[in-house]
Amino acid sequence: MNNFQSKLPHVGTTIFTEMSVLANQHNAINLSQGFPEFDTPDFLKSAINQAITDGKNQYAHSTGMPELLEEVGLLIKRQYEFELDPQKTVTITSGATEALWVAIQTIIRQGDEVIVFDPAYDSYEPSVELAGGKCVHIPLHAPDYRVDWEQVKSVINSNTRAIIINSPHNPTGSLLRENDMQILQQLVLDNELFLISDEVYEFITFDGERHESVLRYPDLFERAFVVSSFGKTFHCTGWKLGYCTAPEALSAEFRKIHQYVTFCSFTPAQIGIASMLQNHTEHVSELSSFYQQKRDFLINSLADSRFKLLDSKGTYFLLVDYSDISDLNDREFCHWLTKEIGVAAIPLSPFYQNPEQDKVIRLCFAKSEKTLLEAAEKLCQL
Repeated sequence: MNNFQSKLPHVGTTIFTEMSVLANQHNAINLSQGFPEFDTPDFLKSAINQAITDGKNQYAHSTGMPELLEEVGLLIKRQYEFELDPQKTVTITSGATEALWVAIQTIIRQGDEVIVFDPAYDSYEPSVELAGGKCVHIPLHAPDYRVDWEQVKSVINSNTRAIIINSPHNPTGSLLRENDMQILQQLVLDNELFLISDEVYEFITFDGERHESVLRYPDLFERAFVVSSFGKTFHCTGWKLGYCTAPEALSAEFRKIHQYVTFCSFTPAQIGIASMLQNHTEHVSELSSFYQQKRDFLINSLADSRFKLLDSKGTYFLLVDYSDISDLNDREFCHWLTKEIGVAAIPLSPFYQNPEQDKVIRLCFAKSEKTLLEAAEKLCQL
């Protein structure tokens, strides 16, 4: 196939796969890939099993099971005091990554530019490139990883089509505040841009901080796609179930593409999650305190280490600075840490167009206390 040309010539194996494979090879504690070590709630497992037993095993509606759409609408009303018609504005997808891809294909055309903030989730850029667009990268800097809005203003031009935000932010754990959202809203409206808001960790914020969802800003929402994840919320990442909320006109266009990607998503899981949302609203409201306990446990366990711990205001990730421990770059350090110390982490450099020189890596604390303590004991020996 000498004449074959790749549509994504610069894309290889993701850093998540790379580090998890390495962790398995060396029997290391895996704090790299962002998946919970603990199980899905018993009620939800029973509900999905019941749906299967009841014969709910055929295609779902392409846009989502009506009962699940209704529960998502009620969830949005509870969380953000925002009322919408979920049958027209919410679409169930096969994971948040599908929702991101479809949203990007919906609005991006040949030659369009999309502003992204590094470190950025690695699916954004390939999706933009496949749509014929180009990412314009704006770096966020340690230790607080705040957006420089003056820099954002400076790169907006006639080709700028959209901005992608992610808050709570993976991998840094930072949050966009109300002031950030107000500036963003003005930029989007003044320049007639579109916004894709990756909010998969929306229910995981710490220290009393409020998640500033786009759904709190009705004018901004009129030009936005809000992407959410049931997998992150209900500890079932392997089910690959998410959803996209957008105004009716944008949802109609989103659904045209979605129907030719997956058409619909796993029916029993949709029914199970609808039942979970209806009967256990406390799960969502308790998620922040659940993960804050894990964050604090890891922080306390690393108190005697030589790592400098950065603030984590949301997600289930903690960044640590290893500059007092090694001169290796972050990727080399993560490989060494996995092979020699027995703890796998994620380097930040793969999420930058132009990698920072900071010696910072990401640890996932969606694990049992036993796992976190074992990992911390190894890290404290450095």
